[in-house]
Amino acid sequence: MKITKEEVGYVAHLARLEFSDEEKEKFTSQLNDILLYMEKLNRVDTTGVEPLTHATFLSNAFRNDEVKPSLPHDLSMANAPEERAGSFRVPKVIE
Repeated sequence: MKITKEEVGYVAHLARLEFSDEEKEKFTSQLNDILLYMEKLNRVDTTGVEPLTHATFLSNAFRNDEVKPSLPHDLSMANAPEERAGSFRVPKVIE
């Protein structure tokens, strides 16, 4: 065992958490499994492997910024419920 029920109770006390004995047993088992797995990972030979910030390589999915003709004003205003001074008129949201 890497961690004891008493240590789980102590850490819970420091975090101002209250657990029943059953919950402490469950957390002790779960934390022990995690710590044992971390011990197994520490045994892996990682010489020559550079640290990563992400498990996968990230790349931006931006498109190229290309100038294209825009929609003519009369077509863009064709479906406007109401128009004022060449702009969409919308209901007032803030009074």
